[in-house]
Amino acid sequence: MSNRFDVIVVGGGHAGCEAAMAAAGMGCSVLLVTADLNGLAKMSCNPAVGGIAKGQIVREIDALGGYSALVTDAATLQFRMLNRSKGPAMWSPRAQCDKQRFSATWLKTLLSCSNISIYADFAENLLFENQKVCGIKTTTGAIFHCRALILTAGTFLNGKMFIGQHSFEGGRIGEKASYGISEQLASYGIPTARMKTGTPPRIDVRSLDLSRLPVQEGDPEPERFSFLDIPSSVQASGRQMNCYLLHTNEKVHDILRSGFDRSPLFTGMIHGRGPRYCPSIEDKLRTFADKDSHQLFLEPEGADSPEYYLQGFSSSLPLEVQLDAVHAIEGLENAVFFKPAYAVEYDYFDPQQLYASLRSKIIDNLFLAGQVNGTTGYEEAAAQGIVAGINASLYLAEREAFILRRDQAYIGVLIDDLITKGVDEPYRMFTSRAEYRILLRQDNADFRLTPLSHSLGLASESRYAAVMSKMDEVEKLTSLCHSTKVRADTVNPLLETLDSTPLSEGKHLEELIARPELSLSDLLPFVPRGTSFSPEAVFSAEIAIKYAGYVQREKLQAEKNNRLEYIRIPHGFDFDSLQGLSIECRQKLKKYKPETIAQASRISGVSPSDISVLLVYFGR
Repeated sequence: MSNRFDVIVVGGGHAGCEAAMAAAGMGCSVLLVTADLNGLAKMSCNPAVGGIAKGQIVREIDALGGYSALVTDAATLQFRMLNRSKGPAMWSPRAQCDKQRFSATWLKTLLSCSNISIYADFAENLLFENQKVCGIKTTTGAIFHCRALILTAGTFLNGKMFIGQHSFEGGRIGEKASYGISEQLASYGIPTARMKTGTPPRIDVRSLDLSRLPVQEGDPEPERFSFLDIPSSVQASGRQMNCYLLHTNEKVHDILRSGFDRSPLFTGMIHGRGPRYCPSIEDKLRTFADKDSHQLFLEPEGADSPEYYLQGFSSSLPLEVQLDAVHAIEGLENAVFFKPAYAVEYDYFDPQQLYASLRSKIIDNLFLAGQVNGTTGYEEAAAQGIVAGINASLYLAEREAFILRRDQAYIGVLIDDLITKGVDEPYRMFTSRAEYRILLRQDNADFRLTPLSHSLGLASESRYAAVMSKMDEVEKLTSLCHSTKVRADTVNPLLETLDSTPLSEGKHLEELIARPELSLSDLLPFVPRGTSFSPEAVFSAEIAIKYAGYVQREKLQAEKNNRLEYIRIPHGFDFDSLQGLSIECRQKLKKYKPETIAQASRISGVSPSDISVLLVYFGR
C-alpha cells in the first residue's frame, strides 16, 4: 500500500464518500481515512434521504455523476414525492432507507473504484509544509502524504455528547471523538466555534401497539432518485414499509418539563447553537409554549430490524424523563428503548474563509466539506463532498474551479450562502432560500448539470447520452404540442370528463395544456405519434409548456443578476484604495475576500451604494 496519494479524504460520512468518488472519478489517486469500514455514510440521525429542497439536492448530485441517489435507491424502504398538491417547483422526493444496506452499498461502491484506497483509523494530526497541508498522521502512527486534503469530519472534532447531566466524549454514541485537528487549524488562523445537534431515541417496534397508530404509506407508484434507468429496491420488489403518525399530549409535555432543570440545553452545559428548523422536543415546548400537541413520526430503520426512529423527539433530557414521556404517547405505553436520545456538541469552521470551490483561503491544498462547514443534513454534506472532490482534482490539474451559480443548482445556493453569509446555526436547505425555484426543479437536474459534469470528465458517456436523448424527446414533444391543433368536436368529450370547459373552436394542444386542470398525459392520444415518449419526457414537456411564462421570467432575472458574477475582484486587491466605500464595507471585504462583485453584494454590511462604487471601478 502506497503512502502517497493525490487526495486524502478525512472522514467517511456522506461528504467524504462523495468527495472520494468524485476525485477518483476524475483520475486522482485517493485515500479515504475513516474509523469504521462498516459505517460509511452512516445514517446517524433519520434513516431517510431527501425531503423539501433536500430531494432536489440529491438529484443534482446524481446529475453530476455522484452516487447518493443510486445508493438511496438500492436501500429504499419507502418512497414518497412530497408536495404533489403544489406546483412542480415544490415537488421533493423522499426515501426512507435501510441504514445498514445504505452503508453496505456505499462500501461496495467505494471498493469497486480502483483509484480509491481505504484506511480504517482516525486522523490525529495534519502535516504541513510552510502554509500548505501535505498529509496526515493517524492514531496508529501511520503517515500518509498528499497533494490536496479534503476534511469531512462531521460531528467528530472535539465531539461531546449529553444525556441529562451526564456528558461523555464522542462524535456519535458508541464512537470516540477526534482531537487535535481543530486546534491545528485554529493555530493557522481558521476561525473555529461550536455547534450542537441531536437525535431521538431508537425504539423496539415489537414493544409497540401499531394498530392504534395512523399509517403513512408510500406512493402507490414509487419513483427512484437516480436519473439512471435502474429500478430502486421498492420498484423491483413491489413492497414498501409503512411509517406511522403520532402526537404528543399535555401529559407528555408535563413529564418533559419536569426534567428541564436537568436539561444540558437549559443549564448551560451545552454552548453550541442547535438547528433552528430541527429543534429538540424540549426546545419545541419552550418556543411553542401555547401548543398542546406536536406531531411525531415512527419510521423503520431496516427491512430486517425491529429498530424504529421517533422522528421529532430529539432530546438531551435525562433517560428516565425520556422513557416516561414516550410511555405517555398513545400506542407507545410499553415502548422499549434500543438507544436513548442524546445531543452532541462539536467544532466547526467559519465557511466564510472558503472560496466557492470549498478550498481554504488561509491554508493551501485544504478543502472542507460537510458539517465542519456549519451545515446539517446528509444531503447538504454530500453536495459539498462532490464539489470538494471535483475541485480538488481541478486544483491539482491547475484547471479553473468548478463553481455552480445560484440559478444553476440548489448546490450553488448552498455554497454561496455559506461563503458569503456565514452561519450562526446549523445551515439547512429550504426551497425558500433559492431565488429561482422554478428553474431548479427536481425533474430537470439532469438537464441543468449533467452536460457540465460531462465536460469535466466525471459524468459518464452513457449518462450524458441518456440526458441528450431525453432532451431530444422533450423538444420533439413540445414542438408537436405547439404545432398540433385539435378540433373542438374531437377533444370536447374528453374535456367534459375532466370538468374542463368545452371548446367552441379548435385549439393547439399547448393552449389546452396551459389549463390547470389538464395534463399532457390526458392529451397524449391527440399527439401525432412517430415515436413513443418516456413518462419523464412527458412530465418535463408539460412543465415547459404549462409554466413557460414563469420559467422565462426567472431566466431573464437570472441573466440580469449573473452579470455581476462575471465581474471578478483581483485576489489581494487593496479595498482601502477605494475611498467611496463605507468603513464597514471595507472591513467586510478585507475579511471575506469575495471573488466577484456578486459575492460581495451578498455579504452582510455591504450596501447597494458600496456595490455601485465597486461597479464603477471594476466594471471598467
